[in-house]
Amino acid sequence: MASSVPIQGALDTKSVTPGAIIAAVRDEISYDLSIQDALARDYANVSAISRMLQPRIKERLGKDVNVESVITSLKRLKGTYSPASGEIRAIIADSVVNVRTNVSKISVERTRKTLETVSSLIASHSQDFLHVSESISNITLIFDQKLHKKVRSRLSDSGILEEGDDYAAIIVQSPLEITNTPGCLINFYNQIARRHVNIEDTVSCHTDTIIVVKMKEVGKAFTALTDLISEERKRIEEKGRA
Repeated sequence: MASSVPIQGALDTKSVTPGAIIAAVRDEISYDLSIQDALARDYANVSAISRMLQPRIKERLGKDVNVESVITSLKRLKGTYSPASGEIRAIIADSVVNVRTNVSKISVERTRKTLETVSSLIASHSQDFLHVSESISNITLIFDQKLHKKVRSRLSDSGILEEGDDYAAIIVQSPLEITNTPGCLINFYNQIARRHVNIEDTVSCHTDTIIVVKMKEVGKAFTALTDLISEERKRIEEKGRA
Protein backbone atom coordinates (compact mmCIF):
# COMPACT_ATOMS: atom_id res chain seq x y z
CA MET A 1 0.00 0.00 0.00
CA ALA A 2 1.51 3.31 -1.06
CA SER A 3 1.87 5.94 1.61
CA SER A 4 1.60 9.68 1.09
CA VAL A 5 4.83 11.45 2.01
CA PRO A 6 4.94 15.27 1.85
CA ILE A 7 7.61 16.67 -0.42
CA GLN A 8 10.11 18.79 1.53
CA GLY A 9 9.88 22.47 0.59
CA ALA A 10 6.49 22.13 -1.11
CA LEU A 11 3.77 24.63 -0.30
CA ASP A 12 0.95 23.59 2.01
CA THR A 13 -2.20 23.99 -0.06
CA LYS A 14 -4.45 24.21 3.00
CA SER A 15 -6.13 27.57 3.45
CA VAL A 16 -4.40 30.21 5.54
CA THR A 17 -6.31 32.52 7.85
CA PRO A 18 -6.76 36.22 6.97
CA GLY A 19 -5.06 37.14 10.25
CA ALA A 20 -1.94 35.22 9.30
CA ILE A 21 -1.80 36.93 5.91
CA ILE A 22 -2.23 40.39 7.47
CA ALA A 23 0.57 39.64 9.96
CA ALA A 24 2.87 38.44 7.17
CA VAL A 25 2.13 41.49 5.02
CA ARG A 26 2.75 43.78 8.00
CA ASP A 27 6.10 42.10 8.65
CA GLU A 28 7.16 42.50 5.02
CA ILE A 29 6.20 46.18 4.95
CA SER A 30 8.08 46.85 8.18
CA TYR A 31 11.33 46.06 6.34
CA ASP A 32 10.59 48.26 3.33
CA LEU A 33 10.67 52.00 3.99
CA SER A 34 9.76 52.87 0.41
CA ILE A 35 6.45 51.00 0.69
CA GLN A 36 5.74 52.65 4.04
CA ASP A 37 6.36 56.05 2.50
CA ALA A 38 4.09 55.28 -0.49
CA LEU A 39 1.27 54.18 1.82
CA ALA A 40 1.71 57.17 4.13
CA ARG A 41 1.70 59.67 1.25
CA ASP A 42 -1.18 57.88 -0.52
CA TYR A 43 0.53 57.35 -3.85
CA ALA A 44 0.89 53.57 -3.52
CA ASN A 45 -0.40 51.26 -6.26
CA VAL A 46 -1.90 48.66 -3.96
CA SER A 47 -2.33 46.03 -6.68
CA ALA A 48 1.26 46.37 -7.90
CA ILE A 49 2.67 46.23 -4.37
CA SER A 50 0.52 43.17 -3.61
CA ARG A 51 1.82 41.32 -6.68
CA MET A 52 5.35 42.13 -5.57
CA LEU A 53 4.69 40.93 -2.01
CA GLN A 54 2.79 37.76 -2.93
CA PRO A 55 5.85 35.51 -3.46
CA ARG A 56 7.37 36.72 -0.19
CA ILE A 57 4.14 36.01 1.70
CA LYS A 58 3.99 32.49 0.20
CA GLU A 59 7.56 31.82 1.29
CA ARG A 60 7.00 33.29 4.75
CA LEU A 61 3.84 31.27 5.44
CA GLY A 62 4.80 28.15 3.51
CA LYS A 63 1.32 28.12 2.02
CA ASP A 64 -0.25 29.17 -1.25
CA VAL A 65 -1.67 32.70 -1.00
CA ASN A 66 -3.55 34.38 -3.82
CA VAL A 67 -2.91 38.00 -4.71
CA GLU A 68 -6.47 39.05 -3.84
CA SER A 69 -5.84 38.08 -0.20
CA VAL A 70 -2.68 40.18 -0.15
CA ILE A 71 -4.55 43.15 -1.66
CA THR A 72 -7.25 42.88 1.02
CA SER A 73 -4.63 42.73 3.78
CA LEU A 74 -2.72 45.67 2.35
CA LYS A 75 -5.87 47.81 2.16
CA ARG A 76 -6.62 47.06 5.81
CA LEU A 77 -3.09 48.02 6.84
CA LYS A 78 -2.92 51.13 4.68
CA GLY A 79 -4.48 53.38 7.30
CA THR A 80 -1.84 52.47 9.89
CA TYR A 81 0.83 54.32 7.91
CA SER A 82 0.19 58.03 8.20
CA PRO A 83 2.23 61.04 7.12
CA ALA A 84 3.99 63.23 9.64
CA SER A 85 1.84 65.49 11.82
CA GLY A 86 1.58 69.23 11.28
CA GLU A 87 3.85 69.86 14.26
CA ILE A 88 6.57 67.58 12.88
CA ARG A 89 6.29 69.10 9.41
CA ALA A 90 6.66 72.60 10.82
CA ILE A 91 9.81 71.60 12.71
CA ILE A 92 11.30 69.93 9.63
CA ALA A 93 10.49 72.97 7.49
CA ASP A 94 12.23 75.26 9.97
CA SER A 95 15.39 73.12 10.11
CA VAL A 96 18.71 73.97 8.48
CA VAL A 97 21.32 71.51 7.20
CA ASN A 98 25.08 72.04 7.28
CA VAL A 99 27.90 69.69 6.34
CA ARG A 100 31.39 69.27 7.78
CA THR A 101 33.71 67.25 5.58
CA ASN A 102 37.03 65.65 6.54
CA VAL A 103 35.77 64.21 9.79
CA SER A 104 37.38 61.39 11.78
CA LYS A 105 35.80 58.79 14.01
CA ILE A 106 37.35 56.67 16.75
CA SER A 107 35.49 54.17 18.91
CA VAL A 108 37.13 52.95 22.12
CA GLU A 109 36.29 50.65 24.98
CA ARG A 110 34.52 52.39 27.83
CA THR A 111 36.85 52.24 30.81
CA ARG A 112 37.69 54.63 33.62
CA LYS A 113 40.90 55.59 31.84
CA THR A 114 39.22 56.33 28.50
CA LEU A 115 36.48 58.32 30.25
CA GLU A 116 39.14 60.48 31.89
CA THR A 117 40.99 60.87 28.58
CA VAL A 118 37.84 61.83 26.69
CA SER A 119 36.88 64.37 29.37
CA SER A 120 40.34 65.90 29.07
CA LEU A 121 40.08 66.04 25.27
CA ILE A 122 36.72 67.80 25.44
CA ALA A 123 38.11 70.38 27.85
CA SER A 124 41.25 71.06 25.80
CA HIS A 125 39.41 71.26 22.45
CA SER A 126 36.26 73.12 23.47
CA GLN A 127 36.54 75.42 20.44
CA ASP A 128 36.88 72.57 17.96
CA PHE A 129 34.34 70.24 16.39
CA LEU A 130 34.40 67.26 18.76
CA HIS A 131 31.33 65.26 19.72
CA VAL A 132 31.06 62.19 21.91
CA SER A 133 28.45 59.42 22.05
CA GLU A 134 28.59 56.90 24.86
CA SER A 135 27.08 53.45 25.37
CA ILE A 136 27.46 50.85 28.11
CA SER A 137 30.59 49.29 26.59
CA ASN A 138 32.14 51.87 24.25
CA ILE A 139 32.65 55.54 23.47
CA THR A 140 32.67 57.07 19.99
CA LEU A 141 34.39 60.36 19.22
CA ILE A 142 33.55 62.39 16.11
CA PHE A 143 35.96 65.23 15.39
CA ASP A 144 37.79 67.31 12.80
CA GLN A 145 40.34 65.31 10.86
CA LYS A 146 43.04 67.83 11.81
CA LEU A 147 42.78 66.60 15.41
CA HIS A 148 43.22 62.93 14.51
CA LYS A 149 46.87 62.57 15.50
CA LYS A 150 46.39 64.43 18.79
CA VAL A 151 43.32 62.42 19.76
CA ARG A 152 44.86 59.13 18.66
CA SER A 153 48.04 59.74 20.68
CA ARG A 154 45.99 60.08 23.87
CA LEU A 155 44.24 56.75 23.46
CA SER A 156 45.64 53.29 24.13
CA ASP A 157 46.06 51.00 21.09
CA SER A 158 44.48 48.10 22.94
CA GLY A 159 41.28 50.03 23.56
CA ILE A 160 40.65 51.06 19.95
CA LEU A 161 37.59 49.33 18.50
CA GLU A 162 37.22 51.26 15.24
CA GLU A 163 39.06 54.11 13.55
CA GLY A 164 38.63 56.05 10.32
CA ASP A 165 39.08 59.45 8.73
CA ASP A 166 36.93 59.32 5.59
CA TYR A 167 33.70 60.63 7.09
CA ALA A 168 31.47 63.67 6.89
CA ALA A 169 29.15 65.05 9.56
CA ILE A 170 25.73 66.36 8.53
CA ILE A 171 24.39 68.75 11.16
CA VAL A 172 20.64 69.37 11.19
CA GLN A 173 19.77 72.42 13.29
CA SER A 174 16.11 72.48 14.29
CA PRO A 175 13.89 74.81 16.32
CA LEU A 176 13.51 74.33 20.06
CA GLU A 177 10.21 72.48 19.61
CA ILE A 178 12.08 69.39 18.44
CA THR A 179 13.12 68.66 22.04
CA ASN A 180 9.55 67.77 23.05
CA THR A 181 8.02 66.62 19.75
CA PRO A 182 8.37 62.86 19.16
CA GLY A 183 8.82 61.53 15.63
CA CYS A 184 11.03 64.23 14.11
CA LEU A 185 14.34 62.39 14.02
CA ILE A 186 12.92 59.28 12.36
CA ASN A 187 11.88 61.44 9.41
CA PHE A 188 15.48 62.58 8.94
CA TYR A 189 16.82 59.04 9.28
CA ASN A 190 14.21 57.54 6.95
CA GLN A 191 15.07 60.00 4.19
CA ILE A 192 18.71 58.96 4.33
CA ALA A 193 17.85 55.25 4.50
CA ARG A 194 15.67 55.56 1.40
CA ARG A 195 18.76 56.69 -0.51
CA HIS A 196 20.50 53.49 0.69
CA VAL A 197 23.05 55.49 2.70
CA ASN A 198 24.41 53.89 5.86
CA ILE A 199 24.46 56.09 8.95
CA GLU A 200 27.81 55.41 10.58
CA ASP A 201 27.00 57.27 13.79
CA THR A 202 24.48 59.79 15.07
CA VAL A 203 24.29 62.14 18.04
CA SER A 204 21.30 64.19 19.18
CA CYS A 205 22.38 67.25 21.14
CA HIS A 206 19.53 69.53 22.24
CA THR A 207 18.27 71.01 18.94
CA ASP A 208 21.10 69.66 16.78
CA THR A 209 21.11 66.25 15.13
CA ILE A 210 24.52 65.09 13.93
CA ILE A 211 24.54 62.32 11.34
CA VAL A 212 27.86 60.78 10.31
CA VAL A 213 28.21 59.14 6.90
CA LYS A 214 31.03 58.10 4.60
CA MET A 215 32.51 60.91 2.52
CA LYS A 216 31.50 59.16 -0.71
CA GLU A 217 27.84 59.18 0.37
CA VAL A 218 27.55 62.64 1.89
CA GLY A 219 26.13 64.11 -1.33
CA LYS A 220 23.20 61.67 -1.39
CA ALA A 221 22.50 62.13 2.32
CA PHE A 222 22.66 65.93 2.11
CA THR A 223 20.33 65.99 -0.91
CA ALA A 224 17.87 63.67 0.85
CA LEU A 225 17.59 66.00 3.83
CA THR A 226 17.46 69.25 1.88
CA ASP A 227 14.77 67.77 -0.39
CA LEU A 228 12.73 66.79 2.67
CA ILE A 229 13.01 70.28 4.18
CA SER A 230 12.20 71.98 0.87
CA GLU A 231 9.17 69.74 0.37
CA GLU A 232 7.77 70.55 3.82
CA ARG A 233 8.37 74.29 3.32
CA LYS A 234 6.53 74.13 0.02
CA ARG A 235 3.57 72.31 1.59
CA ILE A 236 3.29 74.93 4.32
CA GLU A 237 3.43 77.74 1.77
CA GLU A 238 0.75 76.10 -0.39
CA LYS A 239 -1.46 75.55 2.65
CA GLY A 240 -1.03 79.19 3.61
CA ARG A 241 -2.14 80.37 0.16
CA ALA A 242 -5.16 78.05 0.15
